[in-house]
Amino acid sequence: GSAARAAEITGYGKAAAKVARLNELRRFLERAGFLSARRERMPGDASTRSYARLRNDDGSVILMNSPRRPDGPAIYNGRPYSAAVHLAEDVRPFVAIGNGLRKHGFSAPAIRHADLESGFLITEDLGGEGVIEGDPPRPIAERYEAAVDMLAALHREALPRQLPVTPDESYDIPVFDIDAWLIEIGLMLEWYLPDRGVQPSEELRTDFLGMWRGLLEKPAAAPRTWVIRDFHSPNIIWLAERTGILRVGIIDFQDALLGPAAYDVVSLLQDARIDVPEQLELSLLTRYIKARRATDESFDPAGFAELYAIMSAQRNTRLLGTFARLNRRDGKPQYLKHQPRIWTYLERSLAH
Repeated sequence: GSAARAAEITGYGKAAAKVARLNELRRFLERAGFLSARRERMPGDASTRSYARLRNDDGSVILMNSPRRPDGPAIYNGRPYSAAVHLAEDVRPFVAIGNGLRKHGFSAPAIRHADLESGFLITEDLGGEGVIEGDPPRPIAERYEAAVDMLAALHREALPRQLPVTPDESYDIPVFDIDAWLIEIGLMLEWYLPDRGVQPSEELRTDFLGMWRGLLEKPAAAPRTWVIRDFHSPNIIWLAERTGILRVGIIDFQDALLGPAAYDVVSLLQDARIDVPEQLELSLLTRYIKARRATDESFDPAGFAELYAIMSAQRNTRLLGTFARLNRRDGKPQYLKHQPRIWTYLERSLAH
């Protein structure tokens, strides 16, 4: 008889869900014409998404596997953390924002195939060249300068608040507002302080959130642009064959919001994963301010520096809590090594 065997794969509970997902993936790859492509797993990020590089005779593309699921229990005003702080829960925002960035002249990966319901995308492969070098890694100044120029160009644009996902469906970009900021920095009370042996009292919570609420009124009132949100070295790809700001490839933008321009400048200049020397931070900040002033006489450098310090304090406070949570809840201790760096940045901004 034939040596070929038909294998029927079944599973129960978690395993069954895994098998079902694999079958969905198989059908997606078949429809897209990539079933026979070689698959190379890529390191994931801190989210529930996973990525692979698919290679065939035509080159390579990126497969994004993003099952729809909320992040944790519904304890933030009846919503899970992801919904309360507006993190993408499916691939629609990735499609909408990516297409929007490209339409405005920025290098986000083109989307080749999408299954919006199942949460699979095949996108252009921007490669693996980054903006850092050395061991320990250091910023490559010229590449960070291009990234600053890219942000200044983005922040000069009149950007829509609503973007198409498909011809019949659109996506409203959420607002990065005081409520979301307070929930984010609340992670410090929930996860960071208990790691340091402190159980915050109700009184401490109330004081902490009250001080922050007052401080955050200024950025909440600032002009709004698209905030990419995690615009730092792990998410920037250097496209040497392109020119100008098109050399700055952007890959992690599905959580984008409407908020103050200062936020992404902080993400880049106070990179959570590598040390940015203070002199470089200051020269890049000056470069950004000059680029904005060149096209907008009403741009206020002192006001911007103040928003930069406030958003730095907010982002770095949130990161201390996030990294503690990644360790304790998600079993990812490798993020703890970044905490001393985050304190350094926090102290810089608190000096304002």
